[in-house]
Amino acid sequence: MSFQAGNIPPVSAEGALHIVFQREQLVSDMQSPDPLLPRSQLQQAGWDVLREQFLGYWQGTPCYAVDIDSGIELDPLRFHRGNLYQMLGRMDDSLFALAGRALQLLAWERDHQFCGRCGAPMAVDITERAMRCAPCRTVNYPRINPCVITLVHRGEELLLARNVNFPGRLYSTLAGFIEAGESAEQTLHREVLEEVGVTIGQLRYFGSQSWPFPSQLMLGYFAEYEAGEIVCEPGEIAHADWFHYRDLPQIPPATSIAGQLIRHYIGNLTGE
Repeated sequence: MSFQAGNIPPVSAEGALHIVFQREQLVSDMQSPDPLLPRSQLQQAGWDVLREQFLGYWQGTPCYAVDIDSGIELDPLRFHRGNLYQMLGRMDDSLFALAGRALQLLAWERDHQFCGRCGAPMAVDITERAMRCAPCRTVNYPRINPCVITLVHRGEELLLARNVNFPGRLYSTLAGFIEAGESAEQTLHREVLEEVGVTIGQLRYFGSQSWPFPSQLMLGYFAEYEAGEIVCEPGEIAHADWFHYRDLPQIPPATSIAGQLIRHYIGNLTGE
């Protein structure tokens, strides 16, 4: 791996690399092939840093996530500011994962400036990844929301759905958040039934993916169709249907776990 995670920053940040965000959008140098900016460039630009989180080491070099002041005017001939989601599939997977980690940690620090128990200001703990409240000793760690995502299949047909918030004509697999007291498997059965009205049988775990929009951990499964007709959940699913693997609608890119589930299942069918 090119990246080694770490919580405790080095004594000196000289020569460090930075992933920079402004207004939750990634700032990149249009003259560079990747989003990593050297510390000297930040110092030269004179950007006001609102918050900074040490990420670890990228190819042996210390790497930080930085959130700069929203009022800073970036040079449009040099810097580009864009939504991280739109860069999915256009960036090296390792760099995308690193940028996602940066986005999540900056959002976590921003959203925990004050203690939820007593209201006092919280401080970053440099010995571990935590925000601490000195008066009441409350500790907040980065929040990760576990979700399930599943490809429901019926032989050579895949059940795909278009969420009401999806752009264009994109169809994907079904997904949902794990609720308190549920197992991942219980969530799968509940979510599929709620979203499309069908029941599922045998489940098979596929893999997981960090999804920083804003802080999900996606647990991927395959699920065999068992019974029922498709009935879309109002306000959630715009349309859902069975698609033969040779005649698919627009699907997510292979860099997303939804795209990987679809392509892996088709690969098993075709032997490719």
